[in-house]
Amino acid sequence: MQIKKLFSLSFVFLTSLTCLLAQDIHNNPTSNHGNKFEQLGTILATPNEYRTASGAPGPKYWQQRADYDIKATLDEKKLMLSGAETVTYYNNSPDVLTYLWLQLDENQHSSVNNADFPDETRLGRGITTATIDKLTEQKTDNGLGHIISSLTDAMGAKLKYTINGTMMRIETPSPLKPGQKIVFKLNWTYKITDRLTYAGRGGYEYFPEDGNYLFTMAQWYPRLCVYSDFQGWQNHQFTNRGEFALVFGNYKVAITVPGDHVVMATGQAQNYPAVLSAAQLARWNKAQTATEPVEVVTLEEAKNAEKNKATSQKTWVFNAENVRDFAFGSSRKFIWDAMAANVEGKKVMCMSAYGKEAYGLYRKFSTKAVAHTIKSYSKFSIAYPYPVAQSIEAANGMEYPMICFNYGRTEKDGTYTEATKNGMLGVVIHEVGHNFFPMIVNSDERQWSWMDEGLNSFVEYLTEELYDNKFPTRGGPAWTIADYMRLPKDQLEPIMTNSENIIQFGPNAYTKPATALNILRETVMGRALFDYSFKEYARRWAFKHPTPADLFRTMEDASAVDLDWYWRGWFYGIDPVDIAIDTVRHAVYDPNSTAAPAMGGRGGRNMSGSNGPRGLDKPILPGFDDISKVRNRADKSIVFLTDADTSLRDFYWRYDRGLEPYDTVTKQPAMSYGAMEPLTDAEKVKYANVNLYEITFLNKGGLVMPIIVEFTFEDGSKELKKLSAQIWRHNENKVVSTFLTNKKAVSIQLDPMRETADINENNNSWPKVAAASNFSLFKMKGMGRGQSMGVSPMQNAQNKK
Repeated sequence: MQIKKLFSLSFVFLTSLTCLLAQDIHNNPTSNHGNKFEQLGTILATPNEYRTASGAPGPKYWQQRADYDIKATLDEKKLMLSGAETVTYYNNSPDVLTYLWLQLDENQHSSVNNADFPDETRLGRGITTATIDKLTEQKTDNGLGHIISSLTDAMGAKLKYTINGTMMRIETPSPLKPGQKIVFKLNWTYKITDRLTYAGRGGYEYFPEDGNYLFTMAQWYPRLCVYSDFQGWQNHQFTNRGEFALVFGNYKVAITVPGDHVVMATGQAQNYPAVLSAAQLARWNKAQTATEPVEVVTLEEAKNAEKNKATSQKTWVFNAENVRDFAFGSSRKFIWDAMAANVEGKKVMCMSAYGKEAYGLYRKFSTKAVAHTIKSYSKFSIAYPYPVAQSIEAANGMEYPMICFNYGRTEKDGTYTEATKNGMLGVVIHEVGHNFFPMIVNSDERQWSWMDEGLNSFVEYLTEELYDNKFPTRGGPAWTIADYMRLPKDQLEPIMTNSENIIQFGPNAYTKPATALNILRETVMGRALFDYSFKEYARRWAFKHPTPADLFRTMEDASAVDLDWYWRGWFYGIDPVDIAIDTVRHAVYDPNSTAAPAMGGRGGRNMSGSNGPRGLDKPILPGFDDISKVRNRADKSIVFLTDADTSLRDFYWRYDRGLEPYDTVTKQPAMSYGAMEPLTDAEKVKYANVNLYEITFLNKGGLVMPIIVEFTFEDGSKELKKLSAQIWRHNENKVVSTFLTNKKAVSIQLDPMRETADINENNNSWPKVAAASNFSLFKMKGMGRGQSMGVSPMQNAQNKK
């Protein structure tokens, strides 16, 4: 077993990382613990004067800076964006630079200047009209991407440049020495794409019902790549997967749009008196001291703007200091609300903008969720340093400094499901939280997606827990990652995998690192040591460029806890945490139960292992608690937001606590599933003898075969049940199936007639079944034949072999 583990682990490192890592793994081949507790050694970069062995920036740490002065025009009729920008680049490195690299992310849509990272396309799976269009576009220039019309130095002299995919190299007129700066100017334009067709982070969404557009402009201007001490130029191509590595700087941006558009952007607007009406400006001033959101642009004003499109133009001017990027949203559809929040003694304007399609959700929840997020993240990392935080509804989920684009629209009648509400809250918290990771703690997303998505998902989980102790989060409790970690090893890769190479992106970049950090906090280190160390990491690397080694070393340095074994196992390895256990669980129907199964969930990016929409593929079961929920309730210093602000308690909040049964509600929000009701007396009698047996099967041999199960009951009778080999199609190593019987079993036997050539009959019997727990049973209202019943959790009845 020891040799097998060593071979498996070294193979993973050889294929997924480097031979150097494999050599380091074998630094003690005779270790009796399989090298799991060996120090990471040369796996981590050697400390130097830029980055110390403690995980802190060194005495000679440096980073570059880029300032931008941009004038942009959005042409709604032609769906074009044009810009003229002046860039000032500061060389703070000890190196002489003869060229600079800029990112042209819009080229991802170009058929001739993209990164040339093709995705698999297969007949019968994932083929859409967009796929056909893209295959057609490969033959010709589709006209998308940045068109550079001029590039000069500050004096107007032309500069040489080369475009390679999504990257642009500018040759400096003379070597740029340490401590020097260069100023250059470039003009550009590009066609704005339909974001829902091209699946980009920026673009437009068209609303045929009212003939209007909603623009989310992201990665829209040529911007500097990072030049760092640990990598040099980060000029890896943008493939639409690994996100961004960016330089801090100051921005002055003037955006010209149709005269009735509302513009929300990174930074602070400098000319509200020139672009707002007198009434809107008065409401904005009122919002400066408001503790409840104030509509700066009202619902009626937005509806009127939709109908009466302006032909004039307005220019909105924004300034932003010490940010790594700039994004904006623009539409005449926007309702805009705002309120002031006190965050660590500083006023922050929390704001939301959304169309009428999202009014029923965003007006009630969004801005308050923004305020809650920056307050909570400030508690767990550093105090939020910016003057503004915004949430923009755009059927999306993407983050930028001081602004993010989210989703969450109601039904046409204004109602919403619990899943939609929770999904909207989850994505707002997640995307606003990205202000901290990576907008402030500025890791390289293109190389290590988990350093921003994983850390952010972890603090998102803590923030959701403080919003409502019953919030159905999926990105923190240890059990939520079990399904992913038990996948076959050829479907897994270490967390420390380059963004472009990840197969299961949701679990690998989001859920597994978030879960690993939560286990570290709750089980390994304890909250006090973990919280101090994590805050220290955020403090050390705020407005800097950290690497994984800086995080790992800081957590150990600030806690005096040796965690190399943890980083090795969770971040560099793919082994599961002892999940493969044969079990039998028995449950009987409890006619006296009054708790209905919980059916709500959050939507969004997938956190459970698939590549589809992220959501609760498994509902949170009633009465189920994870360790964080239990400890948060016990901590008297914690006040959940839904307790502090009872206006956030809607129908679903009350129903989840048994305070408002469905059959007494006259204004029930639309549901995506039927409501629950108790069984009648006759039905209780009908199901009184139902026994459920959940059996876990392990395919230890590897060859998949039908599963044949014989139940022997208390009265001596037997019943044979058979599952086809198809049961193994989703997991060739482990399956779980539930069997229904009308009698209590005293023993279970696999393959009693020896039909499958089983080579080891010693593990084919189950002589003992644990005492049954109870389950409650309900039916769907109006349930007809063939529809399923709801079953609440089977608890405690687990018998280990």
